Amino acid sequence: MRELRILSPVGMLGYGFPEESFQEGMRRSPDAIAVDAGSTDAGPHKLGAGVGIVSRWATKRDLTFMLKAGCERKIPVLVGSAGGSGAEVHLSWTLDIVKEIARENDLHFKMAVIHAEMDKDYLRRKLKEDKVKPLGPVPELTPKDIDDAIRIVAVMGVHPHMKALEKGADVIIAGRSNDPAMFAAPGINEGYAPGLALHMGKILECGAMASTPGTTSDCMMGYLRQDHFVVEPLNPMRKCTTTTVAAHTLYEKSSPLHIIGPEGIVDVTGCEFKQETERSVRVSGSKLIKPDSCWVKLEGASMVAYRTISIAGVRDPIMINQIDECESAVRDAVSRYFKDIPMEDYKLIFHIYGKNGVMGELEPQKEITSHEIGIILEVVAKDQALANTICAFARSTLMHYSYKGRIATAGNLAFPYAPSDIPTGPVYKFNIHHLVQVDDPCELFPIELVEI
Repeated sequence: MRELRILSPVGMLGYGFPEESFQEGMRRSPDAIAVDAGSTDAGPHKLGAGVGIVSRWATKRDLTFMLKAGCERKIPVLVGSAGGSGAEVHLSWTLDIVKEIARENDLHFKMAVIHAEMDKDYLRRKLKEDKVKPLGPVPELTPKDIDDAIRIVAVMGVHPHMKALEKGADVIIAGRSNDPAMFAAPGINEGYAPGLALHMGKILECGAMASTPGTTSDCMMGYLRQDHFVVEPLNPMRKCTTTTVAAHTLYEKSSPLHIIGPEGIVDVTGCEFKQETERSVRVSGSKLIKPDSCWVKLEGASMVAYRTISIAGVRDPIMINQIDECESAVRDAVSRYFKDIPMEDYKLIFHIYGKNGVMGELEPQKEITSHEIGIILEVVAKDQALANTICAFARSTLMHYSYKGRIATAGNLAFPYAPSDIPTGPVYKFNIHHLVQVDDPCELFPIELVEI
């Protein structure tokens, strides 16, 4: 069986990569170029708001290299989780960029567009058929959750990408996709072991992160062979080691020995990592355990509130030593002043960096040892006006609070920005994080073929 080569230019489309690394990858004669364009790492905002994770300029820059190289070498280009969250609005945004690149560079190719946004009526039927279950410690799905969701996407595995390749697609722009799917599809399509292909995809989807020094903003090549795969960074300043590759196998997983996806479970219990060359690592022993039934992950976001924040610094040691008292006093003042507004209509949150701003109540170090602290006042409320109002009151109260020993009566807070109060708009939550049972792994993901 011949060696199959997959080029991963970058860990996230739009994160950027050195042109020299990409060209070195092309000199290795890849059989496909694949990239992950999305994530839920930043929370539900991108899905709920319908906006991208990275800028249009950066997405276009990275895609231009990929599309031009793919057309020149006549190899497929696969993009998963288009636009960040992979819903219709994100897919359309990415397609506009693709068409613009094609016009400007006189590129011609057959493009497969794979849709991933969920039809709510379909999901309601599945719910009535008892074919929906929670994914992790979340409540059972309700009809109200479906109604409240602004957008719902299904997370496709390799099968829709494989189907698009079988239809002759030169370029695949897919909605929400499981991270390894784009990288594994070409190999599985050609008969390589699915466990190896998916494990290699797991390593490649983050670009050169599984190297040292690791980064998502550089290129990695995967070499898929009959009984193993090899990964190698394409920038000479980086190298893969058995430790970096094994460590990345553990990345973003609930189980250290299993990579769980729509295709089943990749069992890495018997995996072996060997140093192939000084800069590359050979991996063998990954095996796919196929499930008895097919379940697909769903992600849905609903809007729950509006947010306003105010950022300030404190350098007065007298105030720093009494910051808990200051916070308590501001909370009391807010509750008294807004006593006619139901408490469930708003929430006041203090993030105090230098004390416990990162870990909150879980912070084991209780004593403040820094000479300055940073405070983010956050208000989430039922509407933007109320969030603005309460944030302004809390900020001014804290700024002029008369703590014991205060010297600076003009104000206790240093504001880096004007205006000091920053409305950030709607707040979203993942209200759907469930699995739906399907008869066919492609049934939720219609494919549209377009000649560009």
